[in-house]
Amino acid sequence: MTDAEDCRRDAAYRAIAAIRGKDLIPRVAFGAFIGLIGWMLAPGFTAPAWFAAVMLFQGLDHLISAPWRQSDRRLSRVRRWAYLISMTFNAFLYSALAVILWFQGTAVGMAFALLALCGSIINNALQMAQTPRALPAVLGPPALYIVSLPLITGVISPEPDMLKMALISCGGAVYVLHALMAVKRIWTTNRQMEAAVADAQRANAAKSDFLATISHEIRTPMNAVVAAGGLLRRTELTAEQAGHVDMLGNASEVLLGLLNDVLDLSRIESGKLEVDSAPFELVEKLSAAARLWSAKAADGVVLRFEPVGLPGLIVTDPLRFQQVISNLLSNATKFTRQGQIVLRGGRASGPDGERLWIEVADTGCGMDPATAERVFGSFEQASSGVTRLHGGTGLGLAISRRLARLMGGDLTVVSRPGQGSVFSFVIPLRMAQAAPGLDHQAEAADWDGAVRVLLAEDHPVNQQIVRLMLEPLGAEVTVAKDGAEAVALAGERAFDVILMDMQMPVMGGVEATAYIRAGAGPNADTPILALTANALSEHRAQWAAVGVDTFITKPVEVHVLLAHIAAAVAPAPQAERISA
Repeated sequence: MTDAEDCRRDAAYRAIAAIRGKDLIPRVAFGAFIGLIGWMLAPGFTAPAWFAAVMLFQGLDHLISAPWRQSDRRLSRVRRWAYLISMTFNAFLYSALAVILWFQGTAVGMAFALLALCGSIINNALQMAQTPRALPAVLGPPALYIVSLPLITGVISPEPDMLKMALISCGGAVYVLHALMAVKRIWTTNRQMEAAVADAQRANAAKSDFLATISHEIRTPMNAVVAAGGLLRRTELTAEQAGHVDMLGNASEVLLGLLNDVLDLSRIESGKLEVDSAPFELVEKLSAAARLWSAKAADGVVLRFEPVGLPGLIVTDPLRFQQVISNLLSNATKFTRQGQIVLRGGRASGPDGERLWIEVADTGCGMDPATAERVFGSFEQASSGVTRLHGGTGLGLAISRRLARLMGGDLTVVSRPGQGSVFSFVIPLRMAQAAPGLDHQAEAADWDGAVRVLLAEDHPVNQQIVRLMLEPLGAEVTVAKDGAEAVALAGERAFDVILMDMQMPVMGGVEATAYIRAGAGPNADTPILALTANALSEHRAQWAAVGVDTFITKPVEVHVLLAHIAAAVAPAPQAERISA
């Protein structure tokens, strides 16, 4: 027998011991009740002697199983066999009083004997349903008594009624056997389901870890690509060079979009993606999206925004709202080669209250009803040629519908081949009372280059990128190659702002931030900005727990980093932290 088999057997016996340990007192109490009835039906020393023997051997059974209840240590095969024999013997002894009552010959004694045996079978079957290894030991003896007692009596006294009872008992035994087999099948199915769920959970955890690692590893070089492109744009370029930089930027946007789509889908499927609530200006958000995608529409296609009937300030998740709108406009620009794309919206009353609806209507190629529903599936597109012609993974609409439902709404489409499509995004309408103002502060923050920056970053390329972003503007950048060095530098001199990576050797960014915040050094209250490639929601929670509210995901563009630093070091009230 292998070690794995031994471990499984020990686990099975451990489960049996735990169940029988909990059931000891009810088992003894039921034995006392049977003994009392037996003494009333057959006065004398038989019933008390039987109960004394039951108490003695139940105690011995409890003693044998004690090591399994008290620890997880491996036990010998001898003890396993001793426990199995003890259970079987106790089941025979526990049911033995029924034999005595049966052969008293009275109708009441026989009826009570059968009732006690049936009760023992039912109780043991319920108690041991999840541990089939113990079922033969605890159910075999009373079942044997039920079958054998009428048969023996029928042979000794071949009366018609007794023979009928023997036949009925045999039929009952067959039924009990069938029930036991059903219990075993149910237990086996439950175990298989539990194993399948455990395997799925392990696979999901492994997938999440893999995606987190891949996200970090891709975002680190992507940060260099995007930042280098941004730095090149700030230099004097020829028309040809500017075109190359634009191609670099566009390719970076596509790659980053694909990465974000895969991560979002993974978080949605694992239930780890949550939506936030914040006030924002609806018309301004939609107008900005329309301007962005209008520039990317095909020549001859007009992208028009119709703000009539839209409310002003609303409350929902602004990031996820913008993501859905961008996906819909992106989809429309891909499949519309002539005509127009219209972005519009309004308010509607329903049984659940007011709803906000946003529509993106295009004059593109359209779809038949079957294709229209299929495009909301993960990795699905209208046809295989779509990927070759337009690119993408087929995740945008799938993610958008799931985000819409997470926000309490839905995303649907009405489309006809050759007549275009209308995508409708509907969510509950919650009006805001005051302007948020926070994003405007970040965008309008005046950059004062005379800032002292501590950069905790282990990747040499990323160190150089941040230097190239900040030092030409007058910033003084001090680099720490790991979290421990950042803590040491933060204890020596004051900085205006600290940029902290998350995943570093020696000491990670979260731990380093906790040390800086807890210490009495000159930077205990200095704004710390998480500048990291770890982009999952659990990473944000870790940063928030150590006092970092500003979370900047790599790759970062120059103007975004400058705006965050400016907002962090600006005097109150502008120094409120923002999140990107």
